Amino acid sequence: MHHKHQHLSQLNEELHYQDLAGMLTNQIGIDEFASKMGEDDDIVVVSFMVKEKTAADDLVNWFETGYDFVLDSDRSPGQIKNNRYLVFVELERRSTTGTKIQQLLDDLNTLCEIEPDQWTAKHDNKEWPYTAEAYKANVAQSPLEYRELKEKDLNKVREAAGLDTVPLYDADQDIQKIQLQAGIL
Repeated sequence: MHHKHQHLSQLNEELHYQDLAGMLTNQIGIDEFASKMGEDDDIVVVSFMVKEKTAADDLVNWFETGYDFVLDSDRSPGQIKNNRYLVFVELERRSTTGTKIQQLLDDLNTLCEIEPDQWTAKHDNKEWPYTAEAYKANVAQSPLEYRELKEKDLNKVREAAGLDTVPLYDADQDIQKIQLQAGIL
């Protein structure tokens, strides 16, 4: 095991300035894939499209060895399309997650030519320029909020299908206040 860790560190150290130039597209996916570590309400899955398998593997190692808040990083087992791989990063779904993703994107500028303000995010079939603020406005910040939003979405589908809707969780006044401020209600 110790030998494997040394190998990872060695790989990580081999990544130098602009080593992944031209290897990444400037769009990330958020919650487009299920977490393999835990429940989707508790884990945010961020996905990156990377050209070439070795570049994808290098990026996985960069994420796993460089950030204590990254729970897991992995590469898609096969090509998504011609020589394109997905790299997944799993983070806890918390109020700080948007800022942590921003840190990853800012740091990636040392490895690729993409400037921090050039990233876009795709979430729930919507695309927007990535900022921590935009993340907060578009993505559930907690497991409870995630479940409530999913339940709301399911209720819309149930209503459209003429089925009975399920009552939403009773949110206490503090949660309702936060949701009002966040523009969720």
